[in-house]
Amino acid sequence: MAKILTKNLNLWYSGFHALKGVNSSFEANRITAIIGPSGCGKSTLLRVFNRMNDLIDGVRMEGEVLIDDTNMLSPQADLVVLRKKVGMVFQRPNPFPLSIYENIVFGQKIHAQRVSRDQLDEIVETSLKSVLLWDELKDKLNESALRLSLEQKQRLCIARLIAVKPDVLLMDEPCSTLDPQATSRVEELMRELKNKYTIIIVTHNMQQAARVSDDTGFMLLGELIEFGRTQEIFTVPRDKRTEDYITGRYG
Repeated sequence: MAKILTKNLNLWYSGFHALKGVNSSFEANRITAIIGPSGCGKSTLLRVFNRMNDLIDGVRMEGEVLIDDTNMLSPQADLVVLRKKVGMVFQRPNPFPLSIYENIVFGQKIHAQRVSRDQLDEIVETSLKSVLLWDELKDKLNESALRLSLEQKQRLCIARLIAVKPDVLLMDEPCSTLDPQATSRVEELMRELKNKYTIIIVTHNMQQAARVSDDTGFMLLGELIEFGRTQEIFTVPRDKRTEDYITGRYG
């Protein structure tokens, strides 16, 4: 069942046509990887799903982006509701310069009108357990989040999203700053999280896309060239441009 649909999606940065007629379907409770060379539109497409491109001057979009059958490009779309439903994990972990506890409850304090301390404590514990950090951090909740390792910071940022109960997790190169061991642990976490969330990941790491994703989309020069099951994309791609990229002929 499709969680997100794009229909003839086009996006311009002033005069530059960055996304060209993108049609795609992202299924619920699956991990979808978006791959392609630098500058092909991967991160632009990812940012469409929570309207972050709106923050850039000169951006114009046409087409439809349906999340749970609601067109999020409509002028009537509630961006506060959208960004609560669709969370984003960035390339570099970006914890707030606050305690670990305050990082987790930050979103709750914004979105919820009345939340008791006991409820916040429960949210912190549940969120940290979801990213397998509770045992490591339960005695350090009042310490600065900036003291954590890079991997712990990235997991904390995911926990901060989970605390506000999104439906979709967007991940833009979430492991690019991590060492191989930390990358493996974050990939394992993604596999666990897909049971509750729809995950879309942008990655330059072809091996990572093959390891962690259920579906893959290949982009080139703003077009979605091919989209399908990861195993098929990597073994029997239908488009020669996909095959050329995956086999390293360019990119």
